Amino acid sequence: MYDLIILGGGPAGLAAGLYACRSKLDTVMIEQMYVGGQIVTTYEIENYPGFDGISGPDLINKMEAQAKRYGLQIYNEEVVGLDITGKVKKVTTNKKTYEAKAIILATGATPKELGFDKERKFRGSGVSYCATCDGAFYKDQVVAVVGGGDTAMEDSNYLTKFAKKVYVIHRRDKLRASKTLQDRAFANPKIEFIWDTVVKDIQGEYGVEGLILKNVKTNEESTLKVDGVFIAIGLSPNSDLVKGVVDTDEYGYILTDEDMKTNIPGVFAAGDVRKKTLRQVVTATADGAIAAYVAEKYIDSLE
Repeated sequence: MYDLIILGGGPAGLAAGLYACRSKLDTVMIEQMYVGGQIVTTYEIENYPGFDGISGPDLINKMEAQAKRYGLQIYNEEVVGLDITGKVKKVTTNKKTYEAKAIILATGATPKELGFDKERKFRGSGVSYCATCDGAFYKDQVVAVVGGGDTAMEDSNYLTKFAKKVYVIHRRDKLRASKTLQDRAFANPKIEFIWDTVVKDIQGEYGVEGLILKNVKTNEESTLKVDGVFIAIGLSPNSDLVKGVVDTDEYGYILTDEDMKTNIPGVFAAGDVRKKTLRQVVTATADGAIAAYVAEKYIDSLE
């Protein structure tokens, strides 16, 4: 019987593990593959406090080592079942069953992909899913944003701080974004819209050099020279394990209060998997710290 189980080894989970272990909670983290989550695909991070520039893998390695120094136990196993509604939280993996008094869901979210081989090959080398993470690397260059929602418009406007030209590629002839964000994008002279168009493939040998486009109304194909592409067609929260058990919004993001509490006592959520305004490393670590702190208070109340 552990005090706390943390599902997910990204920044939220590692911060939760650090805070929990420093509070002397017997804590285990279960991560299916490797710690880090989306951050390990980020070439350089410039907006995490305390670092002028650090690669995603380097930052996560520091987080992992720090949490382990305080006693965090990390197991790379696949979770195949959960029973978290009772006082004892049970997590079944492909190897064994773990029990704890509380659980933190820090399973993250996965960017929706276009589905091309070169999209994955060039991730971090011209393909990005986070403008605030990678926009500064495209100073005076030409980039494209794929999407028509709020994130796409926010990314497009943000990228004009650095790029000399931003193309917005949208499969429809009108945007889904809020009117305010649309107006801001339409008024920006650096942004050019390419309507009724989808990306058919990505060009390049060692990185992104261009895009192959197709007009969905005329079926005409064309090429667009760009130095990078930002894909903003949405995120998929990794919440399938708790759907129907923990309250989520219509997109599957876990609903919490400001203390990271879900609708089930002793079950907390932190990081990108929960409904929130900003998904960044710094907000994920803050979520994890809060979740661990409140989980400790919950465990104390049981005793």
